[in-house]
Amino acid sequence: MDTSTFRVMRQDDNGNRYRVAGGMSRAEAEDLAATLEARGHKQLYWVEPEAA
Repeated sequence: MDTSTFRVMRQDDNGNRYRVAGGMSRAEAEDLAATLEARGHKQLYWVEPEAA
């Protein structure tokens, strides 16, 4: 069983990177990233694993 947790990151127009949320399953993180992008936010969102 995979117990990895993932976080959603974003990058603003100036190249600054921020953690949006964490401690989620990959599916939850991907859903959140897709929801934020669908709202028309101009930042880039992506999902990555959290450090163990």
